[in-house]
Amino acid sequence: MNLKTVFFLAGFSQGWSLSVTVFGGSGFCGSRVCKILVDKGATVSSISKAGAPPKWFKDEEWTKEVEWKSADLLSSSDEALDAVVGTPDAVVSCVGAIGTDPSILLKGNGDANKAAFASAVRGGKLQRVAYISVASEVDACKENWLPEFFKSYFEGKIIAEKAAIDSVGGDTSKVCFVKPTFIYGGDSFGINPPRVNFEYGAGVEELLFLPPFKIAADLTPGLIKVALRPPVCVDSVAAACAKAALDDSGADLPTVDGTEAINAYSGQPKSTGLTDALTWSKEKLSEFYDWAKVEVPKAVDTAQQKIEETKK
Repeated sequence: MNLKTVFFLAGFSQGWSLSVTVFGGSGFCGSRVCKILVDKGATVSSISKAGAPPKWFKDEEWTKEVEWKSADLLSSSDEALDAVVGTPDAVVSCVGAIGTDPSILLKGNGDANKAAFASAVRGGKLQRVAYISVASEVDACKENWLPEFFKSYFEGKIIAEKAAIDSVGGDTSKVCFVKPTFIYGGDSFGINPPRVNFEYGAGVEELLFLPPFKIAADLTPGLIKVALRPPVCVDSVAAACAKAALDDSGADLPTVDGTEAINAYSGQPKSTGLTDALTWSKEKLSEFYDWAKVEVPKAVDTAQQKIEETKK
């Protein structure tokens, strides 16, 4: 977790003794939700196929405070799933699927979440739900900008959102939908799912928040608009989910749609990735200049000596 995350974790209330189940808790977003919840004092369970902490966190102390459980949301019986899910006070679902197979997209985004929320309801204590969905501007591209198979992805998201609302008796004030466009973070790049690391993504986020890009995004349609929107840090997405799960104030939970809204809700500071990169480059150029002032004259003198020696 980067330093910015440390600062904005203090921005919401503690989760003393609150029981929170994170579906997809071994994943990119879910594991970070688990960490934040543990840091805030909640009792945390993670449910995923892996049933274990991810490799990027496996040696960290906080993972010992999470109950890592294994379950397949699509194949488990209600009884088996209920035994794993238990009786949470709140749930966060980071479950989703990408790819090109319409059936996998529909089941992985829709049916899996439907089963997860239904099991949480049967636990009998569910008070709040947070679900990572998809930004409305991305959803708006499904008709004319994306391949046909992507419609199943959005249909799955609709099923999941309805299941989330149904799980709290239709009371939308108890549901937080976190709707990112592109999520970045971590230490590495990836292709499936597409991902860029924290340093690169933070730089792009800061760049695309500059007024010229924001104006261009507001004026352009479809995927061009989406491409010009700032990506969001995984830590900000995770913090938004955790904040909603822990919010026992009685206030309505929000739908946070897009990077700006997610950052505002989670308390994420403005990204400085571009500024940091420029500062680093300036420092390195200064170091190179200082080195060159000393070493280049030495190299020239050496070369001249060699030339003089060859003339003798």
